[in-house]
Amino acid sequence: MCICGLDKEYEKCCGEIISAVRVISSPEELMRSRYSAYVNADARYLLLSSVKENQYEADIELIEDFSSHVDWLKLDVLKVDDEKNTVEFKAYYRDKKQIQVLHEKSNFVLENGVWKYKDGELYNSKVERNESCPCGSGKKYKKCCAKS
Repeated sequence: MCICGLDKEYEKCCGEIISAVRVISSPEELMRSRYSAYVNADARYLLLSSVKENQYEADIELIEDFSSHVDWLKLDVLKVDDEKNTVEFKAYYRDKKQIQVLHEKSNFVLENGVWKYKDGELYNSKVERNESCPCGSGKKYKKCCAKS
């Protein structure tokens, strides 16, 4: 299974996109590949997959540091709006303290015929007590990682 959650091998899914073997065909595909890049601390890909005006070399070290100091758990794609080129998702990760959730509605644009991440709206979200634990145990969060 790919890091992004699709039932494909990584090499045939996000791996092909990140290594530039295959062109991105949709905003959702770009968002999933960017999640995989975060999991792998591939800051260069994250920089290059952003719109030109948001590409800052100084971000590379910050992204690599953050991504390599958390344990990425899973990605949930909540809503894809092909008309508005948006993807809403939740990315779960464990830091030194507890499980965190990054909940964002991302905006994508075509830049010179290539899909790029433009920006996003962050939501203040947390893992709810009665939802399945993002760690993959199959238990409810309150009976699993919330107890830690």
